Amino acid sequence: MRRGGHGEALLPPRRRRGPARLWVAVVALVAGTVWLCSSSLGLGLARSSSYGVKDVDVNKLWRTADSNGWRASSAPRTYWPPPPVESDSNGYLRVRCNGGLNQQRSAICNAVVAARIMNATLVLPELDTNSFWHDESGFIGIYDVPHFIKTLKYDVRIVMSIPEITTNGKTKKLKAHQIRPPRDAPVTWYTTVALEKMKKYGAIYLTPFSHRLAEDIDDPELQRLRCRVNYHALRFKPHIMKASSEIVNKLRSEGHFMSIHLRFEMDMLAFAGCIDIFTPQEQKILIKYRKENFAEKELVYRERRLIGKCPLTPEEVGLILRSMGFDNKTRIYLASGELFGGKRFMKPFKALFPRLENHSTVGPGKLEENTRGLAGSAVDYMVCLLSDIFIPTYDGPSNFANNLMGHRLYYGFRTTITPNRKALAPIFMDREEGRTARFEERSIEGEEDIEEVKPSNQTDSTSQIEETMVK
Repeated sequence: MRRGGHGEALLPPRRRRGPARLWVAVVALVAGTVWLCSSSLGLGLARSSSYGVKDVDVNKLWRTADSNGWRASSAPRTYWPPPPVESDSNGYLRVRCNGGLNQQRSAICNAVVAARIMNATLVLPELDTNSFWHDESGFIGIYDVPHFIKTLKYDVRIVMSIPEITTNGKTKKLKAHQIRPPRDAPVTWYTTVALEKMKKYGAIYLTPFSHRLAEDIDDPELQRLRCRVNYHALRFKPHIMKASSEIVNKLRSEGHFMSIHLRFEMDMLAFAGCIDIFTPQEQKILIKYRKENFAEKELVYRERRLIGKCPLTPEEVGLILRSMGFDNKTRIYLASGELFGGKRFMKPFKALFPRLENHSTVGPGKLEENTRGLAGSAVDYMVCLLSDIFIPTYDGPSNFANNLMGHRLYYGFRTTITPNRKALAPIFMDREEGRTARFEERSIEGEEDIEEVKPSNQTDSTSQIEETMVK
């Protein structure tokens, strides 16, 4: 039986303790392909909550939450035999991960589990670096390969490439049989269909490999293996870790800082069907992108907005933060791709919170050459992981946000604030449609401080948000 030593999902406390602070609630999430948990603030953003902005001490939010006796661990808790030696392996498993960096991260976790299920040797996973990123880095350019292999040596056998074989005196590389696995395939698919092909051909190539293993698996040891891969084995290369550390040190040199994943990019807006706030020309661009990349479906903006399916705009994020008590001295790191709509959407946010940074403005100069690449996304991930507060503006679906929420809980119950978009939607819809009088009538307090920066309709909207938070 193998050692203990890693950490696991979350182990319960050894003894009964008092209730956790009311301003922090631990929310268990299953997202992507790994167990994810989020330390999420019970700030009363939903109308049903009895705790509101008056109850929030901003100074406390900068600190980690009390773990209340829970601790992270992903070590096996039952007998866990070592992986097979080469002669006992059922064959080689190749996968090509697709999607963004964090979707591919989840796919890597699944690939390790799939190899374990089939008693197979895993070939170092391939990353899809061309279709979106236009980046040739690949796995070896982003992740610390020796660390990955060493960390998982008791779980799966991993090789850099499929070996060569000798047949009739000729040496050639073993050719993997290509299969397109079904989405969310059950474990039984891997132990039957995939394994049969592997034994027949000696190697199989699963592509595309995103969301190709069911999230729910009955075997808890396989779920813990996902955690070991995600939170221990997948470590970025030293130069990425160094650049991330330099950024965090610069940001923290003046005190606390928060990170925000601003998911206000063309692909997400087109996917969500949230286009009415844009100009006619911008709407055409979004509609065209949606037709080319997503299944045809009639989406009504107002309906999507009211059920919380639209990403928050930058200004709305700013209004929420000001309502909670954060002032214009707050230092913020923005993790995002190219914002759709450009400067006009960022201008109100910058008026509220002028101390904004990203990996190009505060990081090493060489990062500017690859701001859209995998390295830039990896740096964003690490800075958000290490920030004092993390705020995702859209967590469904968002592999980046969901992965980070789990990672931050796993390593120390770091504060994550997740605004309730559905509860806030009526307030922002009224504001969009010019109904601001009711905001004034329902203002509660703090207007003088909030009016300091004065973006359009800010005072009215902020007061309305406060009311939602205290109900």
